[in-house]
Amino acid sequence: MNTQKIVIVGGVAGGASCAARSRRLSEEAEIIMIERGPFVSFANCGLPYFVGEVIKEEEDLLVASPEIFRDRFNIDVRIQSEVTKIDREKKLVTIRNMSTGKTYEESYDSLVLSPGAAPLRPPLKGIDHPSVFTVRNIPDIRSIKEMTGNGQAKSAVVVGGGFIGLEMAENLHAVGISVSVIEMAEHVMPVLDREMATMVNEHLDSMHVDLYLGSAVQSFENGPDNKPVVNLASGEKIPTDIVIMAIGVRPETSLAKAAGLDLGPRGGIAVDGFMRTNAPHVFAVGDAVEVDGFVMGGKRLIPLAGPANRQGRLVADVILGKEEPKPFRGTQGTAVCGVLGMTVACTGETEKSLGMLAKEGKGIEYEKVYSHPFSNATYYPGAQQMSFKLIFAKEDGRILGAQAVGLKGVEKRIDVVAMAIQMGGTVFDLEEAELCYAPQYGSAKDPVNMAGMIAANVLRGLSKIVHWNQLPDFKGMLIDVRDPEEYATGYAEGAINMPLETLRQNLDKLPKDQEIWAYCYVSQRAYFAERILTQNGFNAKTVSGGILSYWAADADA
Repeated sequence: MNTQKIVIVGGVAGGASCAARSRRLSEEAEIIMIERGPFVSFANCGLPYFVGEVIKEEEDLLVASPEIFRDRFNIDVRIQSEVTKIDREKKLVTIRNMSTGKTYEESYDSLVLSPGAAPLRPPLKGIDHPSVFTVRNIPDIRSIKEMTGNGQAKSAVVVGGGFIGLEMAENLHAVGISVSVIEMAEHVMPVLDREMATMVNEHLDSMHVDLYLGSAVQSFENGPDNKPVVNLASGEKIPTDIVIMAIGVRPETSLAKAAGLDLGPRGGIAVDGFMRTNAPHVFAVGDAVEVDGFVMGGKRLIPLAGPANRQGRLVADVILGKEEPKPFRGTQGTAVCGVLGMTVACTGETEKSLGMLAKEGKGIEYEKVYSHPFSNATYYPGAQQMSFKLIFAKEDGRILGAQAVGLKGVEKRIDVVAMAIQMGGTVFDLEEAELCYAPQYGSAKDPVNMAGMIAANVLRGLSKIVHWNQLPDFKGMLIDVRDPEEYATGYAEGAINMPLETLRQNLDKLPKDQEIWAYCYVSQRAYFAERILTQNGFNAKTVSGGILSYWAADADA
């Protein structure tokens, strides 16, 4: 009989999944879950959608109540309780009842820390204004909802253009509130590479969301009618009714640090592959821990619900399982976000993260390809174009990462690539992937296949590609192989129009003593042109991504 006494500090994703899995593995174990807040298991990823009235009732955000844990799982849940101290030698935790102020001790055989991460609130002047909020839990969102739901707030400033910031912007916009987004970086969605995020910038602008990019908040002040005014470092002042701080999170490590647990290089709790800390019988999971990057290694802080759930489940298996479980694989940061009708998704490494790894001595030779496929067959109504970026290793075609932006069909393509990365897949695997096809869902050559085919052609030497950021140093001939009508709508600087259909008749007008770069709208016709030119003795290359990527790069500049 396994009579383990397991004390879990924190609920939500990691803690709650550990508790439920532990009970499924053992009816004899004593399981106690300590939660500082009033809700032990809630859908924190759903909080913005309660503001936007997509989720109508607050109780719909509650995944499981203390009563469910008690009656269904026989788990002792203690809400409004805070663990203030860990005695590693005696295997005791000190708990403070936040309602009464009384403290008491509880013993444990195994201790699981799932404290999560707290929203950043920098020490800016005026940040304690009553209309400046963060988004972490139900009480936070309840306070925001009180202002947005009763008409008090007509305008909002969202500080931070990441996932939470843009989800809040979308939902505030949905209920008729005028929204401004302030982002310190030069583009929103800092997790994306710059040229991909530019498309999100443009979409937000088209939806009449005011963007303040490359801007830092300096302070807040009390304006007319006690409403906040946001002061930027540039000197600009933005009066508003409500401010949402969404500039990121920091791991909650104070309890672990006080107990002498090791922290990692990124500031999170250090754990091994089985989520064990340096203290015997003490585990940690979720947003507070550092884990290995799955693709390229290195310690990462990635606050996502999926990895937290899997980590909680793993810890239960380590404590109570009959067989030694497999270690946690690490995480590749697969994520998706809705942005006012647009979908943004990514998985694995970006050029930005690869650059950081290179500075740490963990560089890799990589290439990238761009494509702009449609969500489904274009002859079927409703097809929408997306932009897709695939990054892969030059040596063997191993997939390193992918990013996609569009109005339809984005997330399922990134999911396919994410699984391919999990299996150690290459671009050749994407080329051959057998995926669902019907005209309303995709194409015979799915966008995933197309990305794989383009990359495979590059690795096989059937195509030589270049990128728009190389254009300023280019000394050869740049040809636009679109139709004259398309060329007239806008073209790359220095480009000569030579439609694909006339290319063979005009080969005598092209130089063989210099490189010829070809582009079209999305790169398909340019690749056809490259093959014609190469087989006729010319030194030709395709500009990846076509004029669509050029416009994104130009806007980015």
